Amino acid sequence: MQMKLRLRKIRNDTRWRMHGAACSLGTINPELYKTDELEGEYDQYPDDHIGRVWLQLEYFSDSEKLLVNLIKAKNLPSRLIGSINACDPYVRLYLMPDERRYLQTKTRRKTCNPRFDETFCFQITAKELEDRALKLTFYDVDRDKKHQVIGHVLCLLKDLAPWEGKRMIRRDLEREVSLSPRQLGQLELTLCYNDNLERLTVTVGAARQLKVEDDRSDKNEFQARIALMQQTKVTKTKKTGVVKGTDSPSFYESFNFKVAPDALDTTAVCVTVTVGKKSDNVVGRVQLGSFMFSRGKALEHWDQMVARKREHVKQWHTLS
Repeated sequence: MQMKLRLRKIRNDTRWRMHGAACSLGTINPELYKTDELEGEYDQYPDDHIGRVWLQLEYFSDSEKLLVNLIKAKNLPSRLIGSINACDPYVRLYLMPDERRYLQTKTRRKTCNPRFDETFCFQITAKELEDRALKLTFYDVDRDKKHQVIGHVLCLLKDLAPWEGKRMIRRDLEREVSLSPRQLGQLELTLCYNDNLERLTVTVGAARQLKVEDDRSDKNEFQARIALMQQTKVTKTKKTGVVKGTDSPSFYESFNFKVAPDALDTTAVCVTVTVGKKSDNVVGRVQLGSFMFSRGKALEHWDQMVARKREHVKQWHTLS
């Protein structure tokens, strides 16, 4: 009888300890649920959705560093119909308006729901934060090793102030984003590439509705500057004549550049419209080139030029 009582007591003590342990393990830790919006398991996506991204920002004023933790993305488009994982995405991060420098994630293979968990650091002063924007551009590397733009996310840093602790952000990708809230005007450009002559021709046509400050005495004196960039370095610069007396000047000047066929993927053309006598009075610019330099309509224009060699491909572009 004493042995039975002793065994029963041991079993009861064991049950109590197991029950206590279960309660301890099952206790909700608020820290684990602070960012449950990151999970997004029940998110609804519209029919034309091209992806959603989750990231975390933190700014350290003492060291003037902006940390960007790119956590994950979901619902990126699959390049093959009927497949849910035909996507090899990676992301480039820019501090706009500087598009020459960027940081880049590793490529995630065969997933439309990549988990990145990568942290990037930008050196920037607190004052500069007011005029900068964080831009994320998503790419997909297809079977032919071509880098196709999926979409973009733009975060105006001034809208995230005050910077106190970590900022959790969830955004949907967009096909086009613009840093400037106001229209700076449009510019007509024509591209032509002759592979036999290894010649790239850029024709600066008309501009329309250029926006400048009203109090400028030379507000209707415009010029366009064309810069050829290779491997992010400006190798040659040319200028149109000055057109006066209108906010919709017609330039219609053509410029030729020597570019080898195998250098097209590392080449870009930046056309900058300036006002007045000083070349640093910039109205806006358009950058055309391969996937390394351009996106959206600018990239489409360049790709059309490459595909339709020796043809003159014309398109209007919005200045930025």
